[in-house]
Amino acid sequence: MGNSKRVLVLRCGALGDLVYSTSVIDALRLEFGENVIIDYVTTPSSSKLFENDARVNKIFHLKHKKVPIIFSSQKKAVIKHSINNPYDILINFEMGKQFKSLVKHIVAKKKVGWFSEDIKVPSKLNRGKQQKYFFSSTVSKQNLEKSSPSISTSKFIDIKDKFKLKNNYIVVSPSNSHVIKKVINYRAWENSSWGELIDKLSKKNQIVILGNKNEEKFFNLLKPYPKNVVDLVGKTNILELCTVVKYAKATICTDSAIGHISAAVNTPVVVLMGPNSTITDSPYATPFNKVYPLSLNLICSPCYKTKRMKACKDNICMKNITPEMVINKLKINNLLLKD
Repeated sequence: MGNSKRVLVLRCGALGDLVYSTSVIDALRLEFGENVIIDYVTTPSSSKLFENDARVNKIFHLKHKKVPIIFSSQKKAVIKHSINNPYDILINFEMGKQFKSLVKHIVAKKKVGWFSEDIKVPSKLNRGKQQKYFFSSTVSKQNLEKSSPSISTSKFIDIKDKFKLKNNYIVVSPSNSHVIKKVINYRAWENSSWGELIDKLSKKNQIVILGNKNEEKFFNLLKPYPKNVVDLVGKTNILELCTVVKYAKATICTDSAIGHISAAVNTPVVVLMGPNSTITDSPYATPFNKVYPLSLNLICSPCYKTKRMKACKDNICMKNITPEMVINKLKINNLLLKD
């Protein structure tokens, strides 16, 4: 352990962004061996992704990102630790200017990523692959290509009885990060369509509904659920949620963290996409998983975070996706369960 490389990774975005960044873990272990020491700086809520991950050594929480170092005990803790135990490499995924001073004051022999290198990332590339550009100078091209997002889970036996799960089930996750925000949710599918899909699929398949506790108001609009539905909204921690997803026959969701988690644990995932790019925003596809973006490919799509989206008054790119389209996507890929 004394000669092991010590690496600090800075990634404080949303849960899906953190999942994307985990490709750095495989890349570092391939490059420097399994004894490489990997520490992470991330948000308290997202950090729970690593609770059962033996590959991550230490987690630093950073809740208030914009607070200057002088007023931030959490930023000071990271810096102090790096002074007492200098890192070999600092990898920074964060592009916000509020991270510049933190990157500057962390002690590391080599600093890569934003603020330390001139990084030019192709825009028409999956965001998981885009993030590899932030640490490409630290590992070989071969190990970079081999790496992909991956997360740890527990065993199926740990959750099966607790949540009354069958050996086969389909995960449905209707929400996304804009559900509780006071803005038009352009990524949302119609509640009536979710209801119809759940009703039809549950006739022959156990359906598991996943979502966050603070989204219960949204999920109440979809109730009552049919008999063959297990409602786990707000009832799992992140480790349990990831485990439920891992052992599912398939996942159905919109552009959300659940889709990225599904891809990272190699569960086939059907992602309903309207304003988002099926290239840039889809979960990271590998030879070991199956990612099925479902898009109408309208002439006005993709438009996410553009003036065209802000001017849109009717997100037909999502509304006009039908439950039959989703079911057909499952059928042709042999993802439906049978009696």
